[in-house]
Amino acid sequence: MLALVLWSSGAPSTLYPSYAEKWDLPAVVLTSVFAAYPLALVVVLPLFGNLSDIHGRRLVMIGGVFLIALTTLLFAFAPNVGFLFAGRALQGAGSGLAMGAATVSLIENSPRINPRFASTTATVATAAGLTLALFVSGLLAQYAPWPLSLSYLVLLLLAVAVMAALFMTPGDRPESRQRWRPQSPKVPRGIRLNFLIATMSVALAYSMGAIFLSLGAHMIAQFAHTDNRAVVGSLLASSSVAICLTALFLVRVPVRYQVWSGALLTIASLALMVGASVLGSSALFLSWCLVGGCAYSLAFTGGLGLINSVAPARHRGATLSLLYLIAYVFQAVTAVGAGALATSATLGTAVIAAAAALAFLCILVLVLLKISPLGEQMGSGAKRAPTE
Repeated sequence: MLALVLWSSGAPSTLYPSYAEKWDLPAVVLTSVFAAYPLALVVVLPLFGNLSDIHGRRLVMIGGVFLIALTTLLFAFAPNVGFLFAGRALQGAGSGLAMGAATVSLIENSPRINPRFASTTATVATAAGLTLALFVSGLLAQYAPWPLSLSYLVLLLLAVAVMAALFMTPGDRPESRQRWRPQSPKVPRGIRLNFLIATMSVALAYSMGAIFLSLGAHMIAQFAHTDNRAVVGSLLASSSVAICLTALFLVRVPVRYQVWSGALLTIASLALMVGASVLGSSALFLSWCLVGGCAYSLAFTGGLGLINSVAPARHRGATLSLLYLIAYVFQAVTAVGAGALATSATLGTAVIAAAAALAFLCILVLVLLKISPLGEQMGSGAKRAPTE
C-alpha cells in the first residue's frame, strides 16, 4: 500500500518537462501541479485523518486505492493541464486516506516489538515504490509508445492488484466505534516537544522531496544538458535507491541519532545541489541524488520512528495524520515557492533560495534536538509516553 502511494506520487515527475513542452507551461504551473497533491492532503487529513481509528485500517485503505486508480485515468488521457491539477488533487485525497491507515496498520501488524522496525519498513516500502515509479516512467516515456500514458496504465494495473489483495485481508473494524466527526488538530499532552521534533524532521525530508520531484527533471535537463527521459528517471531514481538502502541499516540506530544525522546530511546535500546547478556537472547531480536520498531516509525514518514510539495507541492515527498534514504543507510551500522563483527569475536563483530555506529548517531541527530534555528517551526508544 505504501509503495503504491509513493509510486502514484512520483509517476508524473519525469514527465513534467514533456508537459511543459507540449502545452508551453512555465515552471510555476508545473510546480503548482505538483503542489496540488500535498494541498489536497492538507484538506483531507484534518477531516478524515481519524477515520481509520473509527472504521478500521482496511476499509480506509481500500477507499484510498480506489481514488488512486481513478487518478491514473485522468493522467493517462489528459487533454490539457487542468486534468493534471484534477489528477494530482484526487491523488492527494486518495493518498491522504491510505497513508495514515497503512502506516498505523504496519505498526499494529508488525512482527517486531521495536517501533523502529515499522518505521524502517515504511521507509523501504515507500522508497521502493518511488524508485520504480521514476525509473519505469522515464524508461517508458523514452522508449515505449504512448509516452504520456503508458506508465499510468501500468500504475492502474498495480492499483487494481493492491485493492484485490486488501479485499482478501481480514476485516479490522473496531467492535466499539465512535461516530465520525472532523478531528481538530491536537497533540496528546506529554509528547508535544517530541512531536514537534518528529514533524520538523519529516517536513525536512518532504521539502527535499519537493525539490527532487517537482524541479529535479528540469534541473537535470537544464544544468546537465540531457533531455533523455530514461537518463533523467534513472538519476532521480538513484535518490530513492539511496533512501531504501540507508533505511535497511537503521533498524537498530536510535531515533535521536537518525534525526540528528538526517539534518546534518541534508545540509551537505544542499551544498551539492547548489554546486551541481552552478557547475552543470552530471557527477555532482548524481552525488546530490545519492546524498540527498540518504539524508531523506534518516530524517523521515527518524521522525516517524520517534512519533511511533511516543504516540498513545488510541490516538496514533490522528497524531500521524497531523504530522503528515504539517509535513505536506511544508512540501507544498517549497514546491510553489521554488517554481515561482524559477519563473520570475531563473532556475539557478530558485535552487539557491530553496537551499537557503531548507538549511534554516535543518538548523531548527538541530536546535530542537539540543534543547529537548527528553534526549535519552528519544535515543533509547525504550520508554513510551503515557497512554493518556
